[in-house]
Amino acid sequence: MTDSPTDIATALMISAAEVACIVLLFRPLESLIPAEHWPDRRFARIDRFYTLLKYFGVLPIFVYLLFQPAVFEIGRLFGDSGSGADGPSSLISLQELLPWLRGHDVVQFVIYFALFDLVYYLIHRLQHAVPWWWALHSLHHSQRQLNCWSNDRDHYLDDLFELLIITGVSYVIGVQPVDYALLIVLGDLVQIFSHANVRVRFGKVLDKILVDPVYHRHHHMVIDPERPHLHDCNFALVFPLWDILFGTALYGEKRHPCGVDDPAIDADNEKSFLGQQWAGLQRFWNALRGRQTAADQPERLA
Repeated sequence: MTDSPTDIATALMISAAEVACIVLLFRPLESLIPAEHWPDRRFARIDRFYTLLKYFGVLPIFVYLLFQPAVFEIGRLFGDSGSGADGPSSLISLQELLPWLRGHDVVQFVIYFALFDLVYYLIHRLQHAVPWWWALHSLHHSQRQLNCWSNDRDHYLDDLFELLIITGVSYVIGVQPVDYALLIVLGDLVQIFSHANVRVRFGKVLDKILVDPVYHRHHHMVIDPERPHLHDCNFALVFPLWDILFGTALYGEKRHPCGVDDPAIDADNEKSFLGQQWAGLQRFWNALRGRQTAADQPERLA
C-alpha cells in the first residue's frame, strides 16, 4: 500500500503550483494577446470557482484511494507473481511486458503519458457520442467565453466517470501515485493553455505534436448550419496524433464563436454553480429515461 498522507500532500502541492501557473502566466497572456475581446468576463468568472474547487477538493483523492484497496484485492485473487510483502501494485506491469524499460524512467513516463492521452481521447469521443454522457458534458461546452479557467468547468458526475476510468487504468498498468499526479497535472497544464483566450499557434510542425489554443478552440465552436459536422473535430487533449490517426483533426479553419446553439444548454451561463450542476443532472436523468429534448441530444456525434 502507498503512503497516502504523503501522496495526498504531494498532489496538493502540485495543484497549488498549477494554479500559480494559471494566475501568473496564462491569465496575463489572455490580457496581452486575446483571441477574442470581451467587454467583460462575466461568464468566465464561474470557471475560476470550478478550478479552485476541483484542485483543492476531495474528488481526485477520493477516487484514487477508493481504487487502491479494490485493485489490491483483485490482484491477490489472481495470484499476481509480482506481489511484494504488501501485495500487488498493479494487474499489468509495463516493465514485465517491456523489460528494456527497466532503468529508463523517462521513457516509461512518456509511454504512460501517451497511453493516458489515448484513453482520454476515447473517453472524450464517448462524452460527445453517448446521449446521457453528452447531457453532462454539455455543461463544459456551454461556455461562450472560453478562457484559462474553462478546462475544469465540468459536471461533477462527468468528472467522476472520467476519473474512475483513468484511475482504473493507472492501477492496471501500475502507475505510482507521484507519477499519477504528474501525469494528470502535466496533461491539465496543456489543456488549461489550450482553453485559454489567446491567439497562439505552435506552428505547422509543433501543432501536429501538441494541442494549442487555436486547435482546441475549433472543438468548442458553435455549430455552423452550413457545415453541421464541422465541429466534430479536435477531440485530443494533449497529442493531436489521435485526431490525425482517427480522422478527426481540423486545421486551417477560421476562428468561430464558442458555445452551443441549444438555448436550454446555453442557459447554463445564467446559472450559479449549483444551478449548473442541477441542470446537468436533469439533462442526464432525462437522457437515461429516454425523455430526450433538444438539450439532451448529443450535439457533437463522433
